[in-house]
Amino acid sequence: MTVRPVTTEAPLVRRLLIGLALVVMVLFLLLPLAAVFVEAFRRGWETFGAALRDEAALSAVRLTLVAAAISVPLNTVFGLAAAWLVTKFRFRGRAVLVALIDLPFAVSPVIAGLVFVLLFGAQGWFGPLLRAHDIQVIFALPGIVLATVFVTFPFVARELIPLMESQGADQEEAAVTLGARGWQILRRVTLPNIKWGLLYGVLLCNARAMGEFGAVSVVSGHIRGRTNTLPLHVEVLYNEYQFSAAFSCAALLALLALATLGLKSAIERFTGRPASARH
Repeated sequence: MTVRPVTTEAPLVRRLLIGLALVVMVLFLLLPLAAVFVEAFRRGWETFGAALRDEAALSAVRLTLVAAAISVPLNTVFGLAAAWLVTKFRFRGRAVLVALIDLPFAVSPVIAGLVFVLLFGAQGWFGPLLRAHDIQVIFALPGIVLATVFVTFPFVARELIPLMESQGADQEEAAVTLGARGWQILRRVTLPNIKWGLLYGVLLCNARAMGEFGAVSVVSGHIRGRTNTLPLHVEVLYNEYQFSAAFSCAALLALLALATLGLKSAIERFTGRPASARH
């Protein structure tokens, strides 16, 4: 049996396309990433370590981890519930719900931050009520968490919805006929089938939570040592011409991104296929 080629392009055209893709990847991905690490270590390990041991940097790292530790579990629960609702039930407004899940992808993070300021700022709609109860949202941890939750909540849901739709509801229906209750079906049937897709969505959500800049920048107030996350701290250092410290903190963010990429690749190897192929 003759095997037909997948494409009909000439070998020269294929080589040119592959070469062009490699050139673009090197210029726009690998070189900037390499430049970050080169600048971070230009003055040696001592300078790199001193930049990360600085109290403001440690505070920024702690705040980044706290914001991610709060927003990622919240978005995991929301994404799982939304995916279950969208894929297992048919109801009026289902298309509207799916569109709302995608809203943070369409809205600029800066606009989202401004909306939170309008709602919870000192002169915002709920400002007098919050002031009366001595609650501060904007320029404090709650505002940073709200902004982070908003920009990251689609990731888990959008990973799970196509996966759960492709799997169908046959196993859940069989469990119902055997007398299983809702929580039993979720724990023993649904979660085992979607665990790798769920983990993949959590990884993406966590990566965005730790790297978010726009929305957090608006609601944080840029108070050094208090409301600066790690991306904001990098900007402050760079604007103050502390380039070595700025690139050192940026290198830490890049390492977190590479760790996320490594976990993603490990998941794909373990499952035997890319995450996108599961949809």
